[in-house]
Amino acid sequence: MKTFVSPEQRPDTETVVAIGSFDGVHLGHQALLAQLRARAREFRVPSVVYTFDPPTRVLTQGVEFLSTLPEKLELLARYGVDETVAVPFTTEFASRPKEAFLDDLRVLRPRVVVVGEDFHFGRGRAGGLEDLREVAPRVIALPMHQLGGDDIKSTRIRELLRAGDVEGTARLLGRHYGAQGVVVQGDRLGRTIGYPTANIRVPLGKALPLGVFAVMALGDPNQGEGDRRWPGMANVGWRPTVEGRELRFEVHLFDFAGDLYGQELQIKFFNRLRGEQKFGGLEELKAQLARDAEQARGLLAGLG
Repeated sequence: MKTFVSPEQRPDTETVVAIGSFDGVHLGHQALLAQLRARAREFRVPSVVYTFDPPTRVLTQGVEFLSTLPEKLELLARYGVDETVAVPFTTEFASRPKEAFLDDLRVLRPRVVVVGEDFHFGRGRAGGLEDLREVAPRVIALPMHQLGGDDIKSTRIRELLRAGDVEGTARLLGRHYGAQGVVVQGDRLGRTIGYPTANIRVPLGKALPLGVFAVMALGDPNQGEGDRRWPGMANVGWRPTVEGRELRFEVHLFDFAGDLYGQELQIKFFNRLRGEQKFGGLEELKAQLARDAEQARGLLAGLG
């Protein structure tokens, strides 16, 4: 997939365009992408996603994001998008009038524009579907998707993550939620009780579920480990038993021996084991970790 930061960078050809933040690339987004691919095949032109970095609500409302830009681009490529224009979303960009946004779209020469039915753009969200019809002969506006009574939208997924409901999150995403980050030095407390952990540093603002989880770790392709997968368990929280003062994302990989410092791991959250608890001491914590590990191994059996 080709990637650009402005419409002017791409070749001067007709396109079919889908517009949106695509934060998380959930099932609702995937429905937009299916329409995008179908219309691009119909007109034999490139399928283009016009998106924003960071997602609009991260800047305007201060919410956490579900996908970093690299994660989003990887997902869009996986779902068959030919090109992505990922525009830097700044305060200045957000304050532009709707006419400036329409001018950007004209550069893409869209035969069809695909959006959600509630899509608005420009300063004060002044632009809407009728304005898009000034730029494209056809505008497809898809309704909000639902699954089991849940609206499939990024806001709902953030709510589920805050509750630690990674199973519910997976249903709305169509895959297990993941977080990618670099392994950094910790205080090595875990190894003293038989559960060494990789401390994962993720980009500031990345949404994480709180609690203890059964997870799968994917290796760093830059270290020749791209095909490696390790089952394990993760704790995301404040470590109240040892008077923790900062949020930690720690992963214990089952039956692993080696050095991961400086490597990038992708962690997939499969099941929530429990919420974070404060124990009476390290021995009590160690006993609970043994129970957590047994449960996680059972849940992840056959997935390694």
